[in-house]
Amino acid sequence: GAGHGVPCPYARPAATITVMNLLLTPAPRHVDLFGGSRRLPDHRTIVLSADALTHGMRGARDLEAALAAYAGLRWEVRAAASIAEHEGVVAVIDAKAAKQREGYHLTIGEERIGIVAHDAPGLYYAFQTLVQLVRQCGRRLPLLHIEDAPEFAHRGVMLDVSRDKVPSMETLYALIDTLAGWKINQFQLYMEHTFAYERHRAVWKDASPFTAGEILALDVYCRERHIELVPNQNSFGHMARWLTRKPYNDFAEAPRGTTLGALGKLPPFTLDPHDPRSLRLIDELYAELLPHFSSRQFNVGCDETFDLGHGKSAKACAERGAGRVYLDFLLKIHALSEKHGRRMMFWGDIVMQHPELIGEIPRDAIALEWGYEHDHPFAADTKAFRDAGLPFYVCPGAGGWNSLVGRAGNAIENIRSATVNGRKRGAAGVLNTEWGDNGHMQPLAVAWLGMLYGAAMSWSPKTGESLDLPRALSLHAFDDPSGATGRAMLELGNAYTINGAKTRNGTIFAQMLFTPVNSDWPMQRVRPGGFDDTSDALHAAAAKLDASAMRRDDAALIVEEMRCAVELADIGCAIGAAKQARAGGAGASKLRPQWRRAAKRIDAAVPEFERLWLARNRPGGMGDSTARLHALSKALRKTAG
Repeated sequence: GAGHGVPCPYARPAATITVMNLLLTPAPRHVDLFGGSRRLPDHRTIVLSADALTHGMRGARDLEAALAAYAGLRWEVRAAASIAEHEGVVAVIDAKAAKQREGYHLTIGEERIGIVAHDAPGLYYAFQTLVQLVRQCGRRLPLLHIEDAPEFAHRGVMLDVSRDKVPSMETLYALIDTLAGWKINQFQLYMEHTFAYERHRAVWKDASPFTAGEILALDVYCRERHIELVPNQNSFGHMARWLTRKPYNDFAEAPRGTTLGALGKLPPFTLDPHDPRSLRLIDELYAELLPHFSSRQFNVGCDETFDLGHGKSAKACAERGAGRVYLDFLLKIHALSEKHGRRMMFWGDIVMQHPELIGEIPRDAIALEWGYEHDHPFAADTKAFRDAGLPFYVCPGAGGWNSLVGRAGNAIENIRSATVNGRKRGAAGVLNTEWGDNGHMQPLAVAWLGMLYGAAMSWSPKTGESLDLPRALSLHAFDDPSGATGRAMLELGNAYTINGAKTRNGTIFAQMLFTPVNSDWPMQRVRPGGFDDTSDALHAAAAKLDASAMRRDDAALIVEEMRCAVELADIGCAIGAAKQARAGGAGASKLRPQWRRAAKRIDAAVPEFERLWLARNRPGGMGDSTARLHALSKALRKTAG
């Protein structure tokens, strides 16, 4: 909870919330409680003075709306040359009084509420803290004094919009509002092919991409909420959406694809770093994309160049080393970023495999140290970047992808390790990620647990570690003062642990939906009855959503999304149980009804999955995602005979 001696019992009904169970997210770094509370009057003003008037309207409007929604009050936003005589909320910007960047002081007294902020973001964050207090306490606020400022200067979230789910603008606006309320100040949309480049329609025509006008509008929307919208375009690997089409296929490292061990058959995936047309293509994309963003930073990607050295550059990699070939192209990408007036960010996984080359990367680049498992070596990797003098972010994961309902325990420990080690090693920022591997089948709400915990930890790891996460999630993400939704989401997100098997990059029940039916992996690691027990845990957790008291306009939609996700997860459990029985020697005649029932359930789930997809997202990509389900249904029927 708020920490610093403020007890936070488990969630209670809104009517009983008092000073003694105060909950703020991110938790402020210093809270002094005066004892007692103040009942807000029906009519007062929210007064902005001097610079606060120029920079504070967005936050003041948010507070005005919260007072109306949660306390039934109609307060008015006003400007004043002097704040001395006003008794509502008074706000000023004074960098000498609130000395830390993005910091603020907030005092709730008997007569008025005072805000003193260091700068415009600090003012906005003070208002967001007040919004959370009103959401929790209504019109009776605790008497207190808060002094607060972030420990990480850059606190970001990245959302995958390329595999396969492209959100509507309404969905993104709502997400940005939520993230801003958690004091996130950077946002990225992971792009491979989902910007409507004028000369490359063949690549994006079926993807419902973002238009130039939409990005411009999104940039403005973010800036109004003190969020930097950082452009993101993968530029080396992860180019399959381009390289599988003419004429781009000729730019590929392996135009016919390649087969790589556990990865299996890969399509053309990575640009040929020695083909000058590769660089000309990237230069053209940057020239069109980047002017739509006010940010001076730019994430060029360049991760997971799996097939580099397995095609046209095989000889060069053998002679000079794959790391050197990679770095030479990365330096060219860096030069293009400079040409277009941007500071390059890049994923650090490849250079981490060649630590002797880190020192050659320009010091104005920012390495993105990513890893999404609880045991990722953030301590060692951040030390390598620090020792090389290279600025870096730590990049954990919210953990929704390949899971359907989340991997809560893994995400919590992954985010905790990233932020604690990042703080220790001097990371410049945190970028918390939510990917869409294998069709982005998880609802957006699944990511909120990791996003909220990441926001708390990137504001202050010390106060964030003590966060009452299920209660905070319920109140400040789902707007459910009962606590039921937060508890349900945490339990759903931990259901993957019940079967006894440890998997990476996903849950077994989700992986069953895109693992070949004839494969028995990893059945040998699942304890007997593990899938049935997991199914029971999923249904028990989902049943707790019946007690949800969400006050959101989309409350019913969230419940429907989660129930659809649970049905798909349960189908995965049924397939897993059948595979486990087969691995144990069960005959085809015994298994045939199970395969058929699973196929019928998939067929019944797809229309609901599509309906819910379109409630928040564009149609592009939906067919690619549901095609996996249709293919699985067909394979199950074939196996049944």
